[in-house]
Amino acid sequence: MRTIDVEEIISSIREMCIEANHFLSEDMKCAMKCAEEREDSPLGRQILAQLGENLEIAGREMIPICQDTGMAVVFLEVGQEIHFTGGLLEDAVNEGVRQGYIQGYLRKSIVGDPLIRENTKDNTPAVIHYEIVPGDKVRITVAPKGFGSENMSRVFMLKPADGVEGVKEAVLTAVKDAGPNACPPMVVGVGIGGTFEKCALLAKKALTRPVDERSRIPYVKELEEELLEKINCSGIGPGGLGGKTTALAVNINTYPTHIAGLPVAVNICCHVNRHVVREL
Repeated sequence: MRTIDVEEIISSIREMCIEANHFLSEDMKCAMKCAEEREDSPLGRQILAQLGENLEIAGREMIPICQDTGMAVVFLEVGQEIHFTGGLLEDAVNEGVRQGYIQGYLRKSIVGDPLIRENTKDNTPAVIHYEIVPGDKVRITVAPKGFGSENMSRVFMLKPADGVEGVKEAVLTAVKDAGPNACPPMVVGVGIGGTFEKCALLAKKALTRPVDERSRIPYVKELEEELLEKINCSGIGPGGLGGKTTALAVNINTYPTHIAGLPVAVNICCHVNRHVVREL
């Protein structure tokens, strides 16, 4: 049994919140650069170049890459051989978020009640997803999610008879309805299977997969590639102003489901697609 003091969790999440909001991951930077080189539309290339310049300025001058520094979404893959000491794990996660958003001078966007809407003033609480896994490590993924793109997300409770064509139609419908509101070029996370809430979690988790990695399931890989091509033929383009770079990637996760259902969730992320991963 390995012991981890929750102070390590607090420190890591504090640093990860600041890092995620100032620096784009290497896979996303590469995807953005490649998109600029491939884009045929002059206006589209100009927008992609401006986005690239914004990313450089953000990293150099420690300015957030987007003014919406998001709601902190934290995935914790906890080895079952770990024992946490010094306090509650959930309290430690929220304390790390609190410190990161205050010390990093990041915008505080969270309201304590969805209807009363009084700001918590420290961007807590986070949305935390726990998974118990083998081993004595804890893998932390911090993925701040802005709501310009989050608001464009959809869940479709399809019939089994709708099949793969129904899935394609659902994804394309969500993307077309989002249009420029999701700040394209976007990353499209898709969850297929499970239940109403499980498919949404699958879609959210899909956004944290590197955009240059395709699914290991052959038919899912083909579906990702087909949907990406169709999305990029939609003409929405960078900033919603036309071009062939509407999405940088389509990442799909699947899960077993009931014989009577075919749940599909589409969780769209804007061009920054922030996420930082650490293992303790």
